[in-house]
Amino acid sequence: MTSTAAPKAGAGSAQPEHLGHVIFIAAAAAMGGFLFGYDSSVINGAVEAIRDRYDIGSAALAQVIAIALIGCAIGAATAGRIADRIGRIRCMQISAVLFTVSAVGSALPFALWDLAFWRVVGGFAIGMASVIGPAYIAEVAPPAYRGRLGSFQQAAIVIGIAVSQLVNWGLLNAAGGDQRGELMGIEAWQVMLGVMVVPAVLYGLLSFAIPESPRFLISVGKHERAREILKEVEGDTIDLDARVTEIEHAMNSEHKSTFKDLLGGSFFFKPIVWVGIGLSVFQQFVGINVAFYYSSTLWQSVGVDPTDSFLYSFTTSIINIVGTVIAMIFVDRVGRKPLALIGSVGMVIGLGLEAWAFSFDLVDGKLPAAQGWTALIAAHVFVLFFALSWGVVVWVFLGEMFPNRIRAAALGVAASAQWIANWAITASFPSLADWNLSLTYVIYTVFAALSIPFVLKFVKETKGKTLEEMG
Repeated sequence: MTSTAAPKAGAGSAQPEHLGHVIFIAAAAAMGGFLFGYDSSVINGAVEAIRDRYDIGSAALAQVIAIALIGCAIGAATAGRIADRIGRIRCMQISAVLFTVSAVGSALPFALWDLAFWRVVGGFAIGMASVIGPAYIAEVAPPAYRGRLGSFQQAAIVIGIAVSQLVNWGLLNAAGGDQRGELMGIEAWQVMLGVMVVPAVLYGLLSFAIPESPRFLISVGKHERAREILKEVEGDTIDLDARVTEIEHAMNSEHKSTFKDLLGGSFFFKPIVWVGIGLSVFQQFVGINVAFYYSSTLWQSVGVDPTDSFLYSFTTSIINIVGTVIAMIFVDRVGRKPLALIGSVGMVIGLGLEAWAFSFDLVDGKLPAAQGWTALIAAHVFVLFFALSWGVVVWVFLGEMFPNRIRAAALGVAASAQWIANWAITASFPSLADWNLSLTYVIYTVFAALSIPFVLKFVKETKGKTLEEMG
């Protein structure tokens, strides 16, 4: 490419008068991330009620909780193709509808299998939201603000988790501390699952207030509308014709990576793909989602009052937000690899202390005071160090570490490995906890410890490097 016009066109940024509108667009798209976090975590408030209402054991309960992850995997795998066919906005609207019907269906189940079905529908919506939100924001955001606007998705996810825990705690209090207490004519846990209708409808309405991605419009030949939106989000000082040409050139020159491109090396996949899979698996095998799917059940199992257990779940979510903000501040300053190592060490300490505390016998149905406080503080330490490191850093690594020619396909494989690992932890925890809660946390501690040599030996720092430098 000999012309320099196109790169200059892409270097522009939104003028101050446009920035507020661009922030609104990114925030509206990130509502999908909020619903991602909310729907993933809201089940925490219903676990014991579902066990009691349907009189099921830990294994069956785990499948009902974890089955949503099957929908997540399918939704994530198909969202890209759907968005390329009908547009990013239509994809958001489909996701919003699925979130809404899932909330209603989950709140009014007539059988256990019916509840499981609506969990899968909600999972499909989560999977779509996990893909379409970041993609849309990246395509609409002005280059100078892309990183900061892109972080809206992760911030929205952790806020969604926190809000779901706060709502659950408020509803539990309104029901007199009983998950099965009557509230609005149904049981409290059903209201918890049904409240998601509100943000789901809001997400759908917001999708009508934001523009389609210029990249999609150009791909379907709607160049004039693409120019209007580029002017809207990047300002009117850029050369719109050159900007459209730049996007077209980039799209035409992109290599459509396939699964076959990932093959090679001694163990089926190329080594770099295995590193991506390893990052995804370690991120889940430290047991982070136990803190968001089962924390209320966990605290109740060691004698904490149900209302207090919901409050502790909420405070854990606040710590998750704080850690995420710390990661967003330091990931470009400290680097990805140092943050990952700091997080791993902190997680080992937190998980190890939890394993120690849970090894003591209950006295009158409760942990001894010293061990109880140790477990509570250690749980918050674990979540903090995860959030300021692996919670954010893994996604940054996966977006940067692969060579251009295999990036899309490799990211898809790594993300699939993450959903599978998430399912394995979510489905196994209730049975493992019944077997031996302390040893369960020892297992998580071991994986956190193993992540340290893995990062030191196999993971290369990507801070400050262009994507073209990745091979």
